[in-house]
Amino acid sequence: MIRVLLADDEVMIRSALAALLRLEPDIDVVAECADGEQALAEALRIVPDVCLLDLEMPGMDGVEVAARVTRAVASRCIVVTRHARPGVLRRALSSGVSGFLPKSRGADEVAEVIRRVASGGRYIDPEVAADALTDERPPLTDREIDVLRAGRRGETTGEIARRLSLAPGTVRNHVSAILAKLGVETRQQAVLVAEERGWI
Repeated sequence: MIRVLLADDEVMIRSALAALLRLEPDIDVVAECADGEQALAEALRIVPDVCLLDLEMPGMDGVEVAARVTRAVASRCIVVTRHARPGVLRRALSSGVSGFLPKSRGADEVAEVIRRVASGGRYIDPEVAADALTDERPPLTDREIDVLRAGRRGETTGEIARRLSLAPGTVRNHVSAILAKLGVETRQQAVLVAEERGWI
């Protein structure tokens, strides 16, 4: 049996997908989680074969959960998203994600991807992959993107600094560079640009 952890903050989608996957003879949904923090805690506790993670979850998103899980345990991770933006795909791949697919796929297709990933393979949705090949690279450095991601919900400079183990002055310098590169006036405007383009 392939032991699967399923994380999605939308209860109806999570429960429906869990029910459909449980109909598969070789898949057992061993945990259902409502957010990223719960998914991370459960993944570290039960070490499922595959974590199926929604990208857009409150707190910690699916890519961040996947990065932490794959660094700590042998579980493999698949990220599903309603908005499969190329920038997000690049971030997912650099975080150790083994599968990436849009939520528009049926449960039977999701089950096939779970099987492929559980057996050591990888799966990237072909349309998302094609878009990623033609998409422009972000002008921001990886650290600048980290700063935007850590402050995307209005966190203070001090909170961002603590989360990233940086000095507050360093965070302010990164924010200044971000605003200049993106041609915007506020950090929140920068976050919106980065989200629209799939960088965070």
